[in-house]
Amino acid sequence: MALSRARRSERRLDYWPGFVDALSTLVLSIIFILTVFVLGQFFLSQEVTGKDKALEQLNAKIAQLNDLLSLEKLSKLNLDDQVAQLRAGLAAAEGERDRVKGLYDGLAGAGDAQGRANELNKALDSEKQVSARALAQIEVLNQQISALRRQLAALEEALEASEKRDKESQGRIADLGQRLNVALAQRVQELSRYRSEFFGRLRAILGNRPDIRIVGDRFVFQSEVFFDSGKADLLPEGSAEIDKIAAALLELEKQIPPEIAWVMRVDGHTDVRPISSPLFKSNYELSAARAIAVVRYLVSKGVSPQRLVAAAFGEFQPIDTDRTEEAYRRNRRIELKLTER
Repeated sequence: MALSRARRSERRLDYWPGFVDALSTLVLSIIFILTVFVLGQFFLSQEVTGKDKALEQLNAKIAQLNDLLSLEKLSKLNLDDQVAQLRAGLAAAEGERDRVKGLYDGLAGAGDAQGRANELNKALDSEKQVSARALAQIEVLNQQISALRRQLAALEEALEASEKRDKESQGRIADLGQRLNVALAQRVQELSRYRSEFFGRLRAILGNRPDIRIVGDRFVFQSEVFFDSGKADLLPEGSAEIDKIAAALLELEKQIPPEIAWVMRVDGHTDVRPISSPLFKSNYELSAARAIAVVRYLVSKGVSPQRLVAAAFGEFQPIDTDRTEEAYRRNRRIELKLTER
């Protein structure tokens, strides 16, 4: 019966790692797509916010110029009315002058007619001066209106240029997102390939031992391989197993390019039973001490500390929820996971 269970375990080991590798790759791809989407949204929102502010300023300037133009147009209409009135007065004065002149011609000897003609001539000269000033004001207004129209044209050109730059920026953001997608996808594929090679090498080195299993994307070691019950001091036989892992890690460090951010995470787990030890107040502390002990030993064998992470889970990540000695033994474990930093 024990032989039958061992064969069933071997069959599970044949299919489960590949399935979990595919699932982890899918999860990493989804995370990558979400990251790219968030980055794209962030850069796009920054770019659009800047353009919206510039557009609001341009619109405010245009509104001010439109108000000024309306006022100038109103002033011009008032001046046109004044000019029309002045011209009407001038025409009336000229008619009066002609009438007086006719009387003057008929009464050449009359002194009163001569005086009246002189007064009318003076009034006519005064009206002409007023008309000339009004025409000068109208010319100034026309020049101001022309200047305002030139400013409006310049603002429209600036607005069109801003919209063009906004479209170009959106195109650059889209191109950046595509290139980032490609780069991240390549990094995920490379790390997945190295993870598969590393696990294959470890599988060949460690052999088919019942106390060492592959669960998903992790190598799982029963705590008894490395430690005595309730302790965090490495056993000699556990150190020998870690020597094999250290050799594989050193070879892996040489193969993976430095631009790929990867780490080997060492997870410590305990069973659910409370610990009764003067050295550790909780299962958290025991699991942390065991993970740190493995990491320190790997560092002593030459593995770069920047590539190692110690994590403690205590009793809160069981792989078997039964309350039996077999379940307790399965839950007391050290897990190794090659992952991104």
